Amino acid sequence: MRVRTLLREPMLHFLLIGILLFATYQWMAPGDSAGNRIVVTQGVVDDLVTQHVAARGREPSAAELNHLIESYVHDEILYREGVKLGLDRDDIVVKRRVRQKIEVIAEEDASTRAPTDGDLSAYLVGNQVRFAQPAILTFEQVFLGDSTSSPEVVQAVAVTRAALRNGTDPEELGKPTLLPLRMTETPADLVARDFGASFAAALEKVPVGEWVGPIDSSFGAHYVRLSERTPAVAPQLAAVRDHVVREWENERRQRARNEAYARMRERYEVSIAATAPTEQP
Repeated sequence: MRVRTLLREPMLHFLLIGILLFATYQWMAPGDSAGNRIVVTQGVVDDLVTQHVAARGREPSAAELNHLIESYVHDEILYREGVKLGLDRDDIVVKRRVRQKIEVIAEEDASTRAPTDGDLSAYLVGNQVRFAQPAILTFEQVFLGDSTSSPEVVQAVAVTRAALRNGTDPEELGKPTLLPLRMTETPADLVARDFGASFAAALEKVPVGEWVGPIDSSFGAHYVRLSERTPAVAPQLAAVRDHVVREWENERRQRARNEAYARMRERYEVSIAATAPTEQP
């Protein structure tokens, strides 16, 4: 009689229903969804491949797929770390926003002090090419056509040299081109923009006041006379301080993000539950 009475108790019914619901949830819920183990399933890999095909029109190579997988792991780790901090609440684009917030936190944690003059001077010395004031060049050129490896260029140089010695206007020589025939007091980086880096570098070494060549550009061979050159200058910190501070801060932020992610990455075990792609011939 007591058993029948107990079975009719509403509290027992609620307790049994609760146990059933809890067991069902434990059975259906994904395991370790917010823990330190990340499983990259075949479905995830297939989605990454599909996205790559949609963007590039072809399947990714093995190296590209490895990069896509590591990017997925990167996002997943930053997402989970953000969830642990409660950064995912009331956010529509959760993973991307959480990633951004985590990176900002990493940057702010590393920005406890402003750079000293010693920091900036050392950074300037280590990155002189980035901050150097380029050489200033004044020159004129005759476009010969094909590159210096062409046999016809040797004869074109001889013809051009003889014509110039006879007083022929350089504008009347060479092949037609849309390239400027003269550039006056032009920074070397702008010369490189129009003619190519190798051409600009050659002008920083040729003798001043003489016709020389052939010199290759991105378009072919040229006969060139450099009439004026101001050498490149390594600037003093005072002259480029604002630029150096910006670059130093950018590098500090990037380094802080990378170091923070590396520390997080060490706490996670990543397994790739997918078959490796076969290389296409």
